Amino acid sequence: MHPAASDEVLIRREGRAGRITLNRPKALNALTYAIVGQIWAALTAWKDDPAVELVVLDGAGERGLCAGGDVRSLYESRTQGSGLARAFWRDEYRLNALIGRYPKPYVALQDGIVMGGGIGLSSHTRYRIVTERSQLAMPETGIGLIPDVGGTWLLANAPGEMGLFLGLTGEAMRASDAIYARFSDALVPSAQLPALVDRLVDPGGGPVGEAIRGVAEAPPESELARRRGAVDAALAGGNVESIHMGLGGIAEEWAAKARTALLQKSPKALKLTHAAIRQARRLPSLEEALKVEYRITVRLFEDGEFPEGVRALLIDKDRQPKWSPPSLGEAAPDLVAQYLAPLPPGEDLTFA
Repeated sequence: MHPAASDEVLIRREGRAGRITLNRPKALNALTYAIVGQIWAALTAWKDDPAVELVVLDGAGERGLCAGGDVRSLYESRTQGSGLARAFWRDEYRLNALIGRYPKPYVALQDGIVMGGGIGLSSHTRYRIVTERSQLAMPETGIGLIPDVGGTWLLANAPGEMGLFLGLTGEAMRASDAIYARFSDALVPSAQLPALVDRLVDPGGGPVGEAIRGVAEAPPESELARRRGAVDAALAGGNVESIHMGLGGIAEEWAAKARTALLQKSPKALKLTHAAIRQARRLPSLEEALKVEYRITVRLFEDGEFPEGVRALLIDKDRQPKWSPPSLGEAAPDLVAQYLAPLPPGEDLTFA
């Protein structure tokens, strides 16, 4: 049962389109449990409504579509156990799967900051629009979590080892990098977004793809594409420790930054992210990847790693998380197998 509706998300019909606008601009449109429920209800209703030909997702304000899930509320719920966290992730991941197989054109305007839960709402869709202001990232390893909301599936399908690099380091992608990494499709200048939306909602606006192509620009060269060979070589090893060593052999500033970033992340989350992305490459669908992510996120909440990461970054803001284990070398040999294993009977994520 979802919380009652609120004005945290604006859902309405405009012309031929169903419009979804995340409406928490002061919180960078962070995704709450109530918002998840309202978007689910809207998409379910519109799926069979002939008056709705397409869906357009955007965010209020000019700073971002969505900076991620409302992890503060999950942190605050920890004293009552994992019930809220399990319910939030279960319903959020089901929504991600619904978006991934949505039968009508779904246009996501990935303007500004798009992270975590915002990626889940926007990067599984058929039409993904970035602007010159876009910054996309999956920074979860920094708060003791793995890239979720289908992030392991997206990262597994990025070119070469680039997805593994982005998932481990949490590095942000600008527009051309997001297109290269297959998180986005087209670059449209932010000044053109109102005109694009006007055409999309217009009953006479024509095919969605044509409307986008009419205002899209060729993206500049991707920095990630330039690094591809070096990243593939450095990340070819079988574990995170060898990746850290491999990056040390690259005499470029981005590699040094990546090495430093890895040392600040949760060692446990890094190990699990590495395993989950590698496994997702062999999985048949987004849904199967979400099932694995759910097992891992629930366990990282219940073992205290995720709450500790949120405490250090967002609550006390001391940036001194006490990770368990504190280093990669101290991780138990069976850690990955334990966390990726099915939950007890009846507790795994389902899509029935």
